[in-house]
Amino acid sequence: MVDDPDVRVVASAVQASLGLFVRRLRQPLRGELTLPEVSALSRLERAGAATASDLARCEQITPQAMGVTLAGLEGRGLVERRPDPADGRRVVMSVTEAGLRALRARRDARAEQLERALAGGGFTPAELATLMAALPLIERLGESL
Repeated sequence: MVDDPDVRVVASAVQASLGLFVRRLRQPLRGELTLPEVSALSRLERAGAATASDLARCEQITPQAMGVTLAGLEGRGLVERRPDPADGRRVVMSVTEAGLRALRARRDARAEQLERALAGGGFTPAELATLMAALPLIERLGESL
């Protein structure tokens, strides 16, 4: 009979494995959006227009750092600023069509990167099935954090 796994050992192994995975995924591909840029664009895509201060608070960074990120995105036409319809003294940022295309391109590039790694990494069909079966558990773990 197999002993039940020690939760502490499993937690440590998951942290180490997913840590490596996430670090590799976070490494920018040449010419790709930076992680702060992706975070800002993704938040604007999901939640809609927001002020720089609101975005900074949500991303847990300083308003100055968010300002630099948004300025870079705006300079490339990926976000645009408009007066806040509820308070014309404030400015809200929103993602542009070009910004949405950039996000899709990044997601597609990452999916292709993972596809190449899975196809060329010597994974057997059984291992691929095991990875697929583990995904709901990984998602549930993430939701539990």
